[in-house]
Amino acid sequence: MNGIVRGGISMILAVVVTLSLFYLMHYLIAGGTGFGKESDNLGGIRFGPVKVDETLRVRERRIPKKPPPPKDPPPPPKMNVQNVNKPVSPLPDLNMPNLDVPMSGSGPFLGGFAQVDQNAEGDVIPLVRIQPQYPRRAAIAKIEGWVELEFTITETGSVTAPSVLRAKPPRVFDREAMRAILKWKFKPRVVDGTPVARQATQVIEFKLAER
Repeated sequence: MNGIVRGGISMILAVVVTLSLFYLMHYLIAGGTGFGKESDNLGGIRFGPVKVDETLRVRERRIPKKPPPPKDPPPPPKMNVQNVNKPVSPLPDLNMPNLDVPMSGSGPFLGGFAQVDQNAEGDVIPLVRIQPQYPRRAAIAKIEGWVELEFTITETGSVTAPSVLRAKPPRVFDREAMRAILKWKFKPRVVDGTPVARQATQVIEFKLAER
């Protein structure tokens, strides 16, 4: 019997406590105003269609006008530039021999060469003669000499296969004499109306001009 009484009392207390907790929670949510009172904290929140102010106007986008072209710029100011006198260095005085000799052919050549030394047959006739270049060392040392060359005159009159037969002084003017003879042109030998190749010799002299 006592157990039933105790169970009933416990249930009553549980119901009272539960109702008290619900009341306390509602009181806290309502902001302390109690039941039946509306809270003013939610006055800024509105639900429903939004009213648009009719006075608002849509701005039209306008393209800005291009700026006018710039006028001609003013001329730059004149600057006074002082004249600077550049030093002139004197040219060195070189003691060079007088190489004022007659020129013939083409290109910058120095020195001279002997007259055409036609052989005994008398038909070696040069049509184009190129003057040889005088060696610089020989010109400074005032060395003169000559070179006798042997070569082949082709059917067209050009020179091939030159070689040195004799030279005085040896190996001083050989290279320039061979370079020059390769540029010469001769009248080819004609046999029975047909040009043929032939052997020939030529002496080229190297002499400095007299003052």
